[in-house]
Amino acid sequence: MEIEEPDQQTAYDLIGGESVIKAMVERFYDLMDLEPNYAALRATHSGSLEQARQKTFWFLCGWMGGPSYYEDRFGHPRLRMRHLPFKIGILERDQWLACMDQAMRDCGVEDSFRQQLAESFFRTADWMRNQ
Repeated sequence: MEIEEPDQQTAYDLIGGESVIKAMVERFYDLMDLEPNYAALRATHSGSLEQARQKTFWFLCGWMGGPSYYEDRFGHPRLRMRHLPFKIGILERDQWLACMDQAMRDCGVEDSFRQQLAESFFRTADWMRNQ
């Protein structure tokens, strides 16, 4: 007799898949470019944000349990190592978190799930600080 496991929904499923993650990433980088409240965060990125948009989308898909686009292209994310060249202090961390929270709200991510993601984002963003 085979016992069926209950379907485990991933964060990728719960958020609505690629289309929502893509919209969220696009909104995040648009806000970073437009809102003066995110100026310190924007200053950590030089020139065009296109490459950052794509890599963040690929990373978040896999991080949330969806397709492993980022790892398929670049291997393990090694987030801290890849971000060491950039000044990331409390201000940049807090602006990143606020910008992502606003992007999630603007894209209709349900409040309780948005809060869960925000807590995970905080742990990662705080770990990334190097200043």
